[in-house]
Amino acid sequence: MAIVFVLLFRRLGLGATLGYLVAGALVGPHGLALIGDAEAKLGIAELGIVLLLFLVGLELHPNRLWRLRRDIFGLGLVQVALCGAAISAVIFLTTGFSWAAALALGLPLALSSTAQVLPMLQSAGRLNTPSGERAFSVLLFQDLSIVPLITIIAALSRTPPAPDAPPGWLLGLYTVGAVIGLVLIGRFVMNPLFKVIGRLGERELFVAAGLFAVIAAAALMEALHLSAALGAFIAGVMLADSPYRHELEADVEPFRTILLGLFFIAVGMLLDLHVIAERPLFVIAMALAVVATKAVVMFGIARVFGVAWRSALAFALLLSQGGEFAFVLFAQAQNALLIAPEAASLFSAIVTLSMVTTPILMMVAQRFLNKGVKAEEDRPGPDGNQTGDAIVVGYGRFGQTVAQMLVASGSQVTLIDNKASQIEQSGKFGMKVHYGDGTRVDILRLAGAADARAIIFCVDGNDLGKAQLQPILNAFPKAAVLVRTFDRRHMMDLARLDLNGMVRELFESAVLLGRHALEAVGVSDRNIDKVEAEYRRRDGSRLEAQMETGDLAALRDQMFIPGRALDLSEDEDEGEKGNGEAQREG
Repeated sequence: MAIVFVLLFRRLGLGATLGYLVAGALVGPHGLALIGDAEAKLGIAELGIVLLLFLVGLELHPNRLWRLRRDIFGLGLVQVALCGAAISAVIFLTTGFSWAAALALGLPLALSSTAQVLPMLQSAGRLNTPSGERAFSVLLFQDLSIVPLITIIAALSRTPPAPDAPPGWLLGLYTVGAVIGLVLIGRFVMNPLFKVIGRLGERELFVAAGLFAVIAAAALMEALHLSAALGAFIAGVMLADSPYRHELEADVEPFRTILLGLFFIAVGMLLDLHVIAERPLFVIAMALAVVATKAVVMFGIARVFGVAWRSALAFALLLSQGGEFAFVLFAQAQNALLIAPEAASLFSAIVTLSMVTTPILMMVAQRFLNKGVKAEEDRPGPDGNQTGDAIVVGYGRFGQTVAQMLVASGSQVTLIDNKASQIEQSGKFGMKVHYGDGTRVDILRLAGAADARAIIFCVDGNDLGKAQLQPILNAFPKAAVLVRTFDRRHMMDLARLDLNGMVRELFESAVLLGRHALEAVGVSDRNIDKVEAEYRRRDGSRLEAQMETGDLAALRDQMFIPGRALDLSEDEDEGEKGNGEAQREG
């Protein structure tokens, strides 16, 4: 059923998530009753969310998280608080529930679906864009907020607390301690373990160790009554700097795909069609009210935080659905005697129905974002009439040199940049630079990439990754793709792509300065050439080994360190002798 409906909804452009939900609703106990016990399947399938957060963590370096701190702890906190209060007020005023019940239902509805939004952002290539990072930051804070929300529901509980449940303040201490513990384990246990496995070269051990890292981190947090997904995310962040990051990502991804699909099938199975049939207008109206309330509140919050109105609207639509953690919090509220089982089932149906709107709203958000780029910048992009030998993406100090060498040869070059100030400055020197995101396939196609002989990416930094380059390689197989890379780590990240060439941006200039330095300390020209040749040979060998193994320490014995220099004494003596003879002849 999943295969049939995912294929169908993909063809209709509505996304795989909706296909999984419909398939689950049909095969579940409230549909055709082909499969039962949705709760048990949901318990296993929640590992899909755990694996998703682990993979997201692998893509994030700690310094990037620090850069996003304003969006995570500012925008995220305000979003959860205001959306939770607004939805609770809507429920209290329209249903007749007590304020405690309305709060127990409204706060979970403030959370959005990480399992839906992040895969959509990844597949659209927008996770590393400003709008994608903003959405991710809010989703991350929502995952962090599960602990205080559980504490709030426990404080409102009408039942005596369970003897094994820790108080809220102790949960906070557990959270801090667990995060510190996972950081230490990742740095001093898991990284050395992967290094040993990497030397053995056993792929099966990588798979086992990768899954162990994820599940162990999640199990630790679960045992402490904390968010399992948060534990997996922290484990991913701690391994983001590991040279085996891409191997881990490749090994865990298939499990994430299968289990996340199973999660949405289980959510669809939980959808009580009889409850919807009994009160269809209420379920539909409340689902729309939740989506509309969250969208309005988040649009206002984003505007207050200085986000342009198009991006703010796209952000609000993207996160306007209910989330999977609402099911967990509804169960907590039911156990706390704050809501009846019928209410929990009814609002679970409302959450699921709100999730159904996400693929449609995602398409609307994409259109606003795409239009926003053109409207806000008001710069001419490629118009589809461009033809040329090469396309240069990024016309900064690096791209200018590449482009001018191409122009000097008589080649026809199309230039693309997304910085308005650079475009204006280049126009003063007679260079026509088109505005646009040169990593987008549609922009490149308009620029004539289908007929170009070469596409050269000269963008600054290391944000250009496999997710952006692979679709370009697939779309334009005739063009030679060349990439400016930030450093050897960046080259290792791109090693498995079928690129025609990569150049580290500072390598040649550093070698040239090294030659001047050797000359300044009195090394002969002959030995300068020898040092340069040997350094290039060793560095090339190391880089090749690093890209093959993914290990930054590969062939480290080839590095020049104190006590391991070239023997230049004989050459220096000959050089000095030659210089002396030349002076005598003079």
